[in-house]
Amino acid sequence: MANDVVTIPDGYISDYIDGKFRKDTPEEYVRQTIEKRLVNEHEYKRGQVRVEFTLHVGSNKPRVDLAIFENESVPQTQENVRIAIECKKESVSPSAKKDGVGQLKSYMSCCPNCEWGLWTNSLQKFVFRKSVDDEGHITFMEYNDIPSANGTLDDVNRPKRKTLKSASDDNLLFVFRTCHNHIYANDGLQKQQAFFELLKVIFCKIEDERNLPHPLEFYATSDERGSRDGQLTVQKRVGAIFEKVKKRHGKIFDEDAVIELTPRSLAYIVSELQGYSLLNTNIDIKGKAYEEIVGANLRGDRGQFFTPRNVMKMVVEMLDPTDEERVADTSCGTGGFIVMAMTHVMQRIEAELVDEFGPREDWGVDETMAFQERVSDVASRNFFGFDIDRDLAKATKMNMVMNNDGSGNIMQTNSLLPPHEWDMDFKSRLAKAIGRDPKSLVNWKSLAMFDVIVTNPPFGTKIPIKDTSILGQFELAHIWECDKTTGKWTMTDRLQSSVPPEILFVERCTQFLVEGGRMGIVLPDSILGSPGLGYIREWLIANHRIVASLDMHQDTFQPHNGVQTSVLILQKKSQAEKDAEAKTRHVADYDIFMAMVEHVGHDKRGNPIFVRDDDGNEVLVADEDHGAHPVIDDQTTLVPEIFAEWKKQEGIVW
Repeated sequence: MANDVVTIPDGYISDYIDGKFRKDTPEEYVRQTIEKRLVNEHEYKRGQVRVEFTLHVGSNKPRVDLAIFENESVPQTQENVRIAIECKKESVSPSAKKDGVGQLKSYMSCCPNCEWGLWTNSLQKFVFRKSVDDEGHITFMEYNDIPSANGTLDDVNRPKRKTLKSASDDNLLFVFRTCHNHIYANDGLQKQQAFFELLKVIFCKIEDERNLPHPLEFYATSDERGSRDGQLTVQKRVGAIFEKVKKRHGKIFDEDAVIELTPRSLAYIVSELQGYSLLNTNIDIKGKAYEEIVGANLRGDRGQFFTPRNVMKMVVEMLDPTDEERVADTSCGTGGFIVMAMTHVMQRIEAELVDEFGPREDWGVDETMAFQERVSDVASRNFFGFDIDRDLAKATKMNMVMNNDGSGNIMQTNSLLPPHEWDMDFKSRLAKAIGRDPKSLVNWKSLAMFDVIVTNPPFGTKIPIKDTSILGQFELAHIWECDKTTGKWTMTDRLQSSVPPEILFVERCTQFLVEGGRMGIVLPDSILGSPGLGYIREWLIANHRIVASLDMHQDTFQPHNGVQTSVLILQKKSQAEKDAEAKTRHVADYDIFMAMVEHVGHDKRGNPIFVRDDDGNEVLVADEDHGAHPVIDDQTTLVPEIFAEWKKQEGIVW
């Protein structure tokens, strides 16, 4: 609970450790991320850490970014510094004469009892352990990580299940970036290839975590990382895990696939990842890290722009899918929407098992395995994702696996094609998953199979659909004429010469829904407001109940795309409802939930926006658990609860 509220001057942040206001700079961002890791992952108390601690080196008085002491009670003097940390902005090289790792080593040398040091620029990280021989000669040995407050050196070298840490804030993103950049810089691979090699290693990490109750095998000790023989040992150990990965995920990896990293790079990547529990890390932290690195490497030219996580969460919570409903995203991109929906269902499953087994933290191996098996079963039966981009489909599979092992129904296809033109492998896999005969999937009339669809289709006049065999499946691909007297639109039998894909995806998603099924879809505002597109709005009203319309802020998809968008929540009408309305020529009146989301938590550059007071200063909330922190100005978090109450008043049941 909030205990105090203060304001932060513009251009400053509140330090996570001591609460002082410091200028908001790229270097400060790195330091704040490390501070959060020290407290939340390594479990150091704030009282053990000093920020910008002054050292005395002859007549000079340099300041080390972070100094950590053995405990809160020891005098915080230079003699008692145990760990020294230097944080730099990305542009600073570790070999830089002034600000590189040499600076860190000099600070460690002048602190007689400083055993550990860490240097990072968020792209690279170096950890050193200092030793002094009988003659006073100092040597530095490179290690995987600094020890945690209550950890041991064994935990640094080979973590145990009980010592694995859940990542906090942006630290997992830091690790993924560091690993990817190491591969890119040292293995001679292009960015995209480096990305997929990193994902192979991430798969091995997850496979090892799932291998209950056996000891962890995904590790590289500091000694192994530093020697050729040790690096080869790590390669062999992780290679054995990858063989299990290929057997489990044959649709993702070919039988003869191998990890194509040098032993040195593989040992480095393993050492960076080994201390984390990817399975237990919060879904938002994990998803943000994964989707940002995917977007940086696989962003295509087919009108894709990936949906912000807060928007996806809002839409999923409004649709509220259950573990008995089939859920799909027909243009899944990196899989954010489908993973968010699966996470929503996982939380339902976990709540049920908590009622049966007790609190999650008290679960043993049997309870954890029961949860994993139920999640995998639901994911494999009820969650589906399609994308035309082969690499994005593979990335979505990996995203699902990292979160819940539900990769089986993520498939590469052009879902706008007529079903009789679908690839036979795709059609067979889809039919088997939904319990249908592949021969029954013959045209658009045979597609109703999903209860819930969540999607952000590709937009763009630059990627129009012109193929008449595709256009012929859709009423919205026909030319419509408007009666100027009545304003009513009538569909002709003539096809348009080309149609933007988002218009066709609206109708294809409706075709995929069962009667009474519901859809959350992101659409450009032109569909809802342009006079010339009135026929689309008339078609939407004729075929759906328009449950909600959310007008999103223009910066929602920035910094990548400035398209003004809305979110529609639709429920597909039954044929009986449509027939009755056609007979009476009257559509029943009903209320529509409408909202303007004016604050989405970031600006047009993608930087976070925080709540401000009347004077324009950021509001800082202090609480006992997390220290002082600003509050993200994000209205998407408010919408689902308000919508749920409105839905109850309207008698809408799902």
